[in-house]
Formats: sequence, C-alpha cells, structure tokens
Amino acid sequence: MLSYLHYDVFTGTPFEGNQLAVFPAPSGLETAQMQRIAQEMAFSESTFIFPPERGGDVRMRIFTPAEELPLAGHPTIGSTFALAEIGRIAPGRDQFVFELGVGPTPVSLEWKGNALAFAWMTQPLPTFGAAIENRQGLAAGLGITTNDLAEDLPAQMVSCGVPFLFVALTSRAAVDMVSIDRKGLARCAAAAGLPELPVFVFTLEGAGSEAVYSRMLAPGFGIAEDPATGGAAGPLGCYLLEHGAVTPEAAANLVNLQGVAMRRPSRIHISLENRDGALTRVRVGGKAVLVGRGELTAAVPVSTAVSGATQGS
Repeated sequence: MLSYLHYDVFTGTPFEGNQLAVFPAPSGLETAQMQRIAQEMAFSESTFIFPPERGGDVRMRIFTPAEELPLAGHPTIGSTFALAEIGRIAPGRDQFVFELGVGPTPVSLEWKGNALAFAWMTQPLPTFGAAIENRQGLAAGLGITTNDLAEDLPAQMVSCGVPFLFVALTSRAAVDMVSIDRKGLARCAAAAGLPELPVFVFTLEGAGSEAVYSRMLAPGFGIAEDPATGGAAGPLGCYLLEHGAVTPEAAANLVNLQGVAMRRPSRIHISLENRDGALTRVRVGGKAVLVGRGELTAAVPVSTAVSGATQGS
C-alpha cells in the first residue's frame, strides 16, 4: 500500500486553496507509475519524495496529470508542510532544501510553537521571453475583446523555472470571463515564436490587501484551471517590477489572489529583493492545511502505466 497526505495549499482554510497529494515514501515506483498515480489523483499536482542525491535534504518529483514539472510552487510549499507533519522536518528548523528538476531549491520556515506556520520557497531569477503583439488574435484566443486587454503591459513569456504567458487585463470581470480557444491561442503564440504555454491572466483592478487578482489555465499540462500557481507567482512579481507596474518597495510584499472563480480562493505571497537596482532573490510563500490521509491499495502495473512523461521546461 502507498500512503499519501492530502493538503490544501496557499490557504489556512480546508477546501480552499490548491489541492495536493504528497507521497512521502514512494520507493520503487517508476516514472510512468508516478505519472499514472498523478492522473488518478486528478489534482493539479502530486509529489513523490525520495532520498537526496545531490546534497539537499530530499529529492522531490512533481507531476501534473499530464507531465512531470521541474519546479512548482504549491507542491513545494505543501510538501514542506507534509514533511513537517510527519516529522521529517524537525520543529524549529529554519531552512530546508528540495532537490528539484531545476536544481537545489531552498525553503525558509516559520513556526508557531512546534507547528509549521508559513513557508517561503526561493525560485530562480527570471528569464523574459517574447511578447505577443497581435492583440486581436490574443483576445480571440482568450474569449474576450481587445478592450479587455491592458494597454500598457505586454502579453509576455516569463519564467522562474517554468515559463508562463502573462496577460494583463483591465478588470476582474474580464479575468473571470476568459475561456481559452486552445488552437486559436496556440496559433497566435506560434506567430510570436512561442510554444503553447500555461496562460496567467490577471488584473491590478481593485487592489486592496491583494495586489493582483488572477487565474491560471494550462490545458497543455492537463490542468483546465489551477486555483493557486506558486510557480507563476515568482515570475508574476518579476514581470510587474520589470514593466514598472509596482515599485521595488511594493515588490517586497505582494499578495496574489487566485482561484476565486473556482470557489477555491488562494493567497500567494511574493517577495522580491533588490540590491543596487538589481533583482537578487525571488521568493514565493504561503500556508497549507492538512485535509486528509489515504492509501492506494491497488498496485500500478508498469505495463499499463501512462508512458511519455516529460520534464517540463
């Protein structure tokens, strides 16, 4: 039997945030079996925790229902809480290192007594890619009008380990309206020299305690919509800073509100650090809450496991 913990991540309230299955002892599983299990769980991601190989504390593999990812935020935060829950992270410890596909990924820990209260993951510094100039084609691919696209922010690829297409919209209503025409959007992206990417739509309208209101849709990853995307939150902050939508001071403490349209509100904290005008560290943080525990009682036969899992780029 294969045990797992079920967490809701980027929330302190059960049945909100983003669901995650953590398998803390998956010894012996092959890649195709882990992919099949992630497909069965049908959460945005499932994680599998192995002994370290390159000097970290653990090695972690992350799977969506369709493919393996080299980095993701909510699986890292949620797995940190899971490892603290089962005692593999000792109370009071302030640093922990995951070995991910992108390399060693440090996590900073904040405690309340013996209980983990908050976790921050450090992400790679950003890379910026091409922008889509065809506003009409972009709007059509998103199921909105060109008037819903923000005038002063480009639709651009940004990555802190996993690339996303960031599209700024004028209002929360426009964000909620988005419905992707996958083929049309792929054609529009290809014309700009971009592959099919997960799409992160957002607005700065009505900023209160949360600076950003957003949705993330990734049909190519097998994720129709994700209620909380930590892997996109780091590059989101970098995008906003790069294009002058936030000041360096504000970028040190941003909150992204995601998942409202799915009735799974999630609050993802973003912190960018600068030194002499240069970005030096990207962190994404949040809470997680244990919802349940379970066991897979059926073996996953290798012969019928889904093959072709790939390392996300």
